[in-house]
Amino acid sequence: MTYAVLSAGVIALALSGCSSAQKWQEEPKGIYTLVKQEGGATLGYAPQSGVKLIEANGYAFKDLNRNGKLDKYEDWRLGFEERARDLAAQLSDEEIAGLMLYSAHQQIPSLQDGYGPSTYNGKPFAESGAKASDLSDAQKKFLKDDNLRAVLITKVESPAVAAEWSNNVQAYVEGLGHGIPANNSSDPRHETTATAEYNYGSGGEISQWPTSLGLAATFSPELVKNFGKIAAKEYRALGITTALSPQVDLASEPRWMRFTGTFGGDPKLTTDLGRAYIDGFQTSEEEAEIADGWGYESVVTMVKHWPSGGPEEGGRDAHYNFGKYSVYPGNNLKTHLLPFTEGAFKLDGPTHCAGAVMPYYTISYGIDPSGNNVGNNFSKYIITDLLRDKYGYDGIVCTDWGVTNDNKSVGGFGGMCWGVETLSVVDRHYLILKAGVDQFGGNNDKGPVLEAFQKGVEEFGKEAWEKRIRESARRLLMPMFRTGLFENPYLDVEKTKEIVGNKDFMCQGYEAQVKSLVMLKNKQHVLPVKDAKKKVYVPKRHFPSYVEFFGNVTKDYYDYPINLDLVRKYYQVVDTPEEADFALVFILGPITGTGYDVNDCKKGGNGYVPISLQYNDYTATEARAVSIAGGDVKESFTNRSYKGKTVKTANKDDLLLVLNTRKQMHDKPVIVALTATRPMVMGEFEKAADAIIMSFGTSNEAFLDIVSGKAEPSGLLPCQLPINMETVEKQKEDVPRDMIPYVDSEGHAYDFAFGMNWKGVINDERVQKYK
Repeated sequence: MTYAVLSAGVIALALSGCSSAQKWQEEPKGIYTLVKQEGGATLGYAPQSGVKLIEANGYAFKDLNRNGKLDKYEDWRLGFEERARDLAAQLSDEEIAGLMLYSAHQQIPSLQDGYGPSTYNGKPFAESGAKASDLSDAQKKFLKDDNLRAVLITKVESPAVAAEWSNNVQAYVEGLGHGIPANNSSDPRHETTATAEYNYGSGGEISQWPTSLGLAATFSPELVKNFGKIAAKEYRALGITTALSPQVDLASEPRWMRFTGTFGGDPKLTTDLGRAYIDGFQTSEEEAEIADGWGYESVVTMVKHWPSGGPEEGGRDAHYNFGKYSVYPGNNLKTHLLPFTEGAFKLDGPTHCAGAVMPYYTISYGIDPSGNNVGNNFSKYIITDLLRDKYGYDGIVCTDWGVTNDNKSVGGFGGMCWGVETLSVVDRHYLILKAGVDQFGGNNDKGPVLEAFQKGVEEFGKEAWEKRIRESARRLLMPMFRTGLFENPYLDVEKTKEIVGNKDFMCQGYEAQVKSLVMLKNKQHVLPVKDAKKKVYVPKRHFPSYVEFFGNVTKDYYDYPINLDLVRKYYQVVDTPEEADFALVFILGPITGTGYDVNDCKKGGNGYVPISLQYNDYTATEARAVSIAGGDVKESFTNRSYKGKTVKTANKDDLLLVLNTRKQMHDKPVIVALTATRPMVMGEFEKAADAIIMSFGTSNEAFLDIVSGKAEPSGLLPCQLPINMETVEKQKEDVPRDMIPYVDSEGHAYDFAFGMNWKGVINDERVQKYK
């Protein structure tokens, strides 16, 4: 085997004395050079990275480790598995530790303060003179010093800036070590608004679709698969190759604040929609395919949250210490596993299985036969015994974000080290590795990982521990090979502008929004109101002050809940009920608390309070007297019961708005446009409304298209709407569809799969299949 350095930084490789005519040509593209070759992979590399090309049999290959040889991992003719194993065997402990890191949330550009702040050359972005697409100081550090390659992206200034930033990142890491590309990722970003850290990129310049719960309301795996295909194209145009989704938690607990991110409360519907979502995201077709359905339009999905975050005790969420327990009073874990075992792990498409899995923060209380109650990310039983061994999962397992950090208080946010609070940060890392996990979400620092490696060597011996961590390295490299990043991680910025948020994708997203709306009531066929000369009254809404997800207090104000200029495109808008032919009232579902109140502690209570799904004040007279789970190093008790306690909702004025508008309109129609994120008690206002349209996260225009008859409602309830809070308290957190549904004044039960169109109650093939 001989080598000769050619022009343009090319190394020629001659095998067995044979040579072939060159089959490729280079094309400079600014920061990178594109290499197109007949019958071979298209390559992209940054000349300034120091990477050169190797020629073999007339084809070009990237010499990523700059050793002048064609390593197996550099040979695009070989299979993904063989290439990943070859590279994993070459990596140092420091490089493997870096692969195991998954960055904290990154905004582009990084801001001075707020969520995920950083600087540029030591200065805030606004003072630095840096471009929005430049790498921040924190990003340079974790990419170079910590060898991190998995980057979580949230808000971006624009699609073009995101693409330029991605190119800058890839050029930067291409010149480091073995030239491993960055595997950029995103939480869901196609919703109309951002409400929490797990959808913080939403509402930007990208096609906008319903929430997952809204997608579920379409009852259409075909629509969800199409969403996945479109979203994957947009993700890839932004430089994103891993989606931290779908959330296939079976939403059997109606009070859970993350209900909106699920596909609802039915195991079969959730399983089918999750499978379709993953097939859409992961599958590349035709010229975009590299092998086995994977390719240049594929986005690896990280399905979450194993073994389900749905059955949270009392509906409290495990982002917070007070919500760290999932409970199984119905002994129903097996049903919660179905969306994974029968959906995400049994795809219809050629990629066969979701590429990654994320366990939830929760302690799945009483599930481990050994009696060991620790967070799922720390549990060998949950990760190795169940996921790896029983169900044969060999993809990436990545912790949820921040599980190795310390938690400061029971009522505080951050540091979700549930069940292992007394361990050191290093020991938490080590326990996670021993549990069978591959990657640490939200960790930028390789130091604790390397210290955990040393503990592994001491306990298991160097040979056994090296085998263990190289298996993780192999898994962690697979997404970059499957999505073609080792060949060409670079983006054409102009194509990015054409793809992300283009008119066709926007239209399809909007059509899905309309299809997701559920008409619950249409008394005497008051809808549709097709006459554009009709006069409509839209009352102002009170936007209350409350503590939102990040702990910030929202502004208190009164205003119109919709742009009246938009309404005027459909009807004549009037100022008073007296002038109007009908009223259109926009409200939100009850805005309740998190299930914990520090003021209750100050009054001598345990801090635990009910989570209400009604507008009126609620007293939990039917709650459990003794909680199923409990206990914390910061608490002197184990009973987390809230029985007998009373809570208020922040937006009771939404209820009063409907009731007052009813009085003001007398016998003229009152139409309620309701936006909800989870089930709610409808009996407080249903009788005051002539028509009710329910949204699970859409634009206001979608409501108007239904009201005006421009579109016909077709959505179905992806969950039950309870008759009262008593049935909510008596249902079992792990059992789906076990509440008594509300029956309205028209005799319709607001049960799973209920919905109406202009003819009446829908009873189509979707209802027959899933009801």
